[in-house]
Order: sequence, then C-alpha cells, then structure tokens
Amino acid sequence: MHSGHDGTEAVSPQVNQIGRAVMDAAFAVHRELGPGLLESVYEHCLAGDLVRAGLSVERQVAIPVHYRDQRLDVGFRLDLLVERQVVVEVKSIDALASIHTAQILTYLRFSQVRLGYLINFNTTRLKDGFRRLVL
Repeated sequence: MHSGHDGTEAVSPQVNQIGRAVMDAAFAVHRELGPGLLESVYEHCLAGDLVRAGLSVERQVAIPVHYRDQRLDVGFRLDLLVERQVVVEVKSIDALASIHTAQILTYLRFSQVRLGYLINFNTTRLKDGFRRLVL
C-alpha cells in the first residue's frame, strides 16, 4: 500500500486521471475559499466543480459493513464518490491524524474502491492537508 500524494502506482491511468481532476478541483476550491469554513461547504463546492468538469459525483454515499454473513448499515458515509472509482473524504480540522487515514482506508476496503483522497481544507497551503491513498 502506498500513501502520500506524489506516487501514481497501483491504479489504472484512467483512475489516476480522475484523481488528478479531484486534486485540481480541490486546489481551485481552496484557492478561492481559503481555510476556515465548514466541511459541508468545501464538499458542496468540490462536488460542483467535479460535475462541471464532466465527472459523475455521488455525495454522502452509505457504505455497509459486511461481517461474516451479516450486512451492517452502521452509518459509514463517503463524502464523495467520483466516477465510482475514487473516494474523497473532506475535512476542515486543525490537523489530520492517523485515525483519519484509517477511516479512509476502511472506506476504500468496504467500498472496494482502490484510490482515495483525504483532503483537509483548513490549512494555509492545501498540499499540507492532502493525502493520496491506494489500497
């Protein structure tokens, strides 16, 4: 597993292209709005920019947990699912912690999506709040 935002290994060129569109849109949203707003504002604006870029975007997608022969609807919700191939988790917090990385890795595992982005918009420089995760 690779984490970070610099590598492009382990996913197809098509999925990487979707990921680049997510990154470009996130940087545009942050450049215009800056830090300090609610997560829901960034999520809404990011989704809108991605749709305008021609991508399909689902917001607040419920992800069930499967345990043995049980399906549990336990309230996991992906912030954004782009083209059904990239998970985006939007934060607006003081700092990302390991629990946030664990959260998106869990979302990737249960949604069976390989590429995810954890984006904390509450930073002066967005690249400091950006994590690219591949499962």
